[in-house]
Amino acid sequence: MNTAHAELSFHRAADLHAFGMPEDRLARMAARRAFVEMKTCFINAAAEIEGSTGALLQRKVRMAGEVIELWRIRHAVLAALPRHKASTEMHRQELMQQIESAFPEGGGNTAFVPL
Repeated sequence: MNTAHAELSFHRAADLHAFGMPEDRLARMAARRAFVEMKTCFINAAAEIEGSTGALLQRKVRMAGEVIELWRIRHAVLAALPRHKASTEMHRQELMQQIESAFPEGGGNTAFVPL
């Protein structure tokens, strides 16, 4: 009887692991929330860009499904933002803060750090 009970609990634990641990789920939710926040910031900034460049960048931002896709177009968005406009400067600062929070130091510090 004890063996059957042990096997049953072992399979339940394996089944639960397939869905991920609660910490994993919370981490995925936090990562998704950060991505949506960053994408919203990119959308707001790209909306300030006019013309065909603005339309192209807005489409690329809307199509982005991962943070790395936003990272790849960051220079184009920042370069295309009009200068000397208060709302644009606000979007530029928000965009830089979002990029810095997702990629601290621009990803430059990749040295080994002991645990």
